[in-house]
This record gives sequence, C-alpha cells and structure tokens, in this order.
Amino acid sequence: MSIAIEIHNATKSYGDKTVLKGVDLTVEAGTVTVILGPSGSGKSTLLRAINHLEQLDEGYVALNGELIGVRVQGDRLKERREKDILRQRAKIGFVFQNFNLFSHLTVLDNVSEAPVSQGAKLKEAREHARGLLTRVGLADKESAYPRQLSGGQQQRVAIARALALEPEVILFDEPTSALDPELVGEVLQVIRGLAGLGKTLIVVTHEIGFAREVADQVVFVDGGVIVEQGSPADVLSNPRHQRTRDFLDKVLA
Repeated sequence: MSIAIEIHNATKSYGDKTVLKGVDLTVEAGTVTVILGPSGSGKSTLLRAINHLEQLDEGYVALNGELIGVRVQGDRLKERREKDILRQRAKIGFVFQNFNLFSHLTVLDNVSEAPVSQGAKLKEAREHARGLLTRVGLADKESAYPRQLSGGQQQRVAIARALALEPEVILFDEPTSALDPELVGEVLQVIRGLAGLGKTLIVVTHEIGFAREVADQVVFVDGGVIVEQGSPADVLSNPRHQRTRDFLDKVLA
C-alpha cells in the first residue's frame, strides 16, 4: 500500500513553548488514522500543519511525495507562493470542530462555493454538491441556511463541503466536540461511510469507540511527541505506556 502522508521531524514552537517536538508519522493511502491526546498535546497543531495552516519551524509534510507548503532551495526549505499553497490545500479536505460554514450562504452554496471559485461551472458544481448532500443525508436541506440546522447537520454540511474538491486526504479536527451528545452519532456515521469507501482519513477525536471500530492505526500524542502508535487492539486494549493507560482511563471514565 502506498504512503499518502509523510510527516518528518515536525517541529513547531510558539514563543518559548514547543508544541511539536520532531514528530515522525506516515499514513498509508486508503486508511484511517485516529490521533488521541489530552488538550494542549499538539495534536491539532499537527493536523493543521498537514495542510500548512500552521508553518513548521523544522521538518516537512509530504502528500504523495510532494512537499506541502514548502519547496527545496539549495539545502533549505523555502515557503511556496500562496497560489501554490492554495492549490495544494485543495487536495486536503479539512473539517473543523466549529463547522466554519458561511452563514450568509445556503447549504447548497456552502458546498458548491469552492469548486466554483476554482473554475467549475455553477450548474455542474451544484449537481455535484447535491450528490454530496445526499451522501451525508441532507438532500432536503439544500435551501436552508446554517442557522436553521442543528449542530450535527451543520457538521455534515461541513463534511460535504470538504469532499467537494475531491481531496486525496480528509482531516477532521475533533469533529464532534462542539456537538450535543445525541448528535455525535450521526456525524460519526458519515465518517464511517467515508472510511468504507476507502478514503484516506486522519481524525483527531476523543471518541474511543469510534477509534476502536474504524481506525487502521491509532496515534497517542502527548507533550508534542508521539508516545505510542499501532493498531486499535494494541493501543486501546493493550497500551505499552503508562501515560497512554492513564489517558484512556480518564476518557473512558
């Protein structure tokens, strides 16, 4: 199986606080990677570095062998031009925990906006968007505005929007953390469906049951480093490190 994402020596500091401390990680194409960790562990920063929303101080991220956000110049890595970064980001869908929908646009326009902005014909973009809304169970909400939807419905629209440019990888940053407990299941079910289609997914979450059921690999991050990684059976049922065991005990309690 080919490698979709390669992260090498990812290092990031804010002032005197180092958030990522030389993280190395590979994600194979068509697999689901779940990243676990306590608040402030660096997991969301790592996710944002993948599509260059965060610029690394050292190291790099590559998608299918192409460096993201930087290029090689001599013996150094230099920032790419903004238009090149935007082109690369189109290959990496991102679903935020707080939806980030455009409040003044309908559901249909939220999903079709990105393809249209990149040159797609409006009619074709809207037909594609309707198909995506059907996939996430919201075909009847295309004319609604975000404020008229539940949190779970808004997040499903956000997932459809992330799919609109047919990305090679989809990133989820705690996609259920802003939802009422009774709405979590409908969002996780959509992500399960994407996993079943063989999409490459990287999901930051605290949903241990979801990780156990869907993940191909689980990565536990703490203090800016990967403490433990492996199959769900290994990391979640038989963790080797005490820090992992302590974290799982707290989350499962």
